[in-house]
Amino acid sequence: MKIIHFSDVHAGGKAEDWMAYFDKRWVGVFNYRFRRQFQHDLSYLQQAVEFILQEKPDVAVFTGDLTSAGQPGEFARTVELLEPLRQSATPLLLLPGNHDYYVKHPKCVNAMKETINYLSNGLVDFDKMPLKVHLKGIDFYLINESWPSNLLCSWGFLKRDSSDFMLKECAAEKQYPRVLIGHYPLIDEHPIARIRHRLFGQKKVLKLLHGKAIDISLCGHVHRPYSKLDETGRGEICAGSVTKNNCLGILNYHPAEDVFSHEYHYLNETMN
Repeated sequence: MKIIHFSDVHAGGKAEDWMAYFDKRWVGVFNYRFRRQFQHDLSYLQQAVEFILQEKPDVAVFTGDLTSAGQPGEFARTVELLEPLRQSATPLLLLPGNHDYYVKHPKCVNAMKETINYLSNGLVDFDKMPLKVHLKGIDFYLINESWPSNLLCSWGFLKRDSSDFMLKECAAEKQYPRVLIGHYPLIDEHPIARIRHRLFGQKKVLKLLHGKAIDISLCGHVHRPYSKLDETGRGEICAGSVTKNNCLGILNYHPAEDVFSHEYHYLNETMN
């Protein structure tokens, strides 16, 4: 069982309507104009799609932040680049990051929901999360942790309904490996220093991960890729940013040994 994991595209652009200057979108637009556009290269997303199509994994997982300000035009640009993957035989599981569910404006929220449904070919419905999807002998759990917040913070919230959902699922006897998909890391070794960017409400689910009731947590949000895995390959994996670090992860499950193996691939090396 092979999973390719990528995250944090941050496609951006100008404000798409005048109302963007009266909500948080202007922060995302400003950030993109003066910082992100010089850090994130969308050509790496195109290369990532080509790589996934070549590798033909059993599942592809995207852990959020397709956009910089959650605007419809930003989603449209990423849909165009991800369309070949959508049309392939590889299922794509994805959910929003904090930049995708950036504001409560209906057209932005609808664009986010429609993009997730469209790119996943209906496998993922935002309104039905928390959600369990079984594919190729793995139980995948998708939990939305991203909600519109104030101008200065990028924090997330693992709400009680999602926590209760995972507690109920993990109380049952495990029949298949469990892979949790979220935008934010569950494991945060510096919660005070990262208070504006951290996840709240994750403690009960984190205990499930530490207790191996959940085998793997796949996340993004932090743009530097890293993994925190034990000798069986269980733990948490952050994909980093595919457009900033030209990096994605390959996770394999070996059922005979009941172990996972993981490695990072850098597109400027693997595409040559």
